[in-house]
Amino acid sequence: MKHVSTTPRVGFRVADEAWIATALLHREHPESQDFSIQEIVERARTENISEPLRPGVEVHVRFHCVADRPPEPAQLRMLSETIAGRRRLYRDGDATHPLRKGKILPEPDAIPDRYRYLLDWYRNEYALLSRDTWLGGVFEMIGAAKEVFKGIDPDEYVQQLREGWE
Repeated sequence: MKHVSTTPRVGFRVADEAWIATALLHREHPESQDFSIQEIVERARTENISEPLRPGVEVHVRFHCVADRPPEPAQLRMLSETIAGRRRLYRDGDATHPLRKGKILPEPDAIPDRYRYLLDWYRNEYALLSRDTWLGGVFEMIGAAKEVFKGIDPDEYVQQLREGWE
């Protein structure tokens, strides 16, 4: 007897399938910061959300869902490229191409019920994790040594430093 899928294919977006596969990997491997494109595609194949795996899943993981890439044409911000060939779920503050204004998460009604818990997990746990950004240390220094410069006019201080310059 042939297996009949109960997953709604109409209205179920390839981008949502790519997001679900990535979210599942994050849940299954919390020690991993990111995943290869092939790991995400393979996870989508294994999950078998839309059988057979649609070829567009890989294209979405490579291009259409990646926030810092130019939109061609999708403006989605569902994934972030950490280094070449590796992705993780997007978080506020990640590098984003200025023309990308699209969605970050699937709509709850657009995905099968059995994956909706991932949306709560994303909002309540994943999205709140501290971001490891290259400017993180700079932002942590804000206000450091402010007592040293208390009462000093910044313009006068800079002018004093420049005295004697040619």
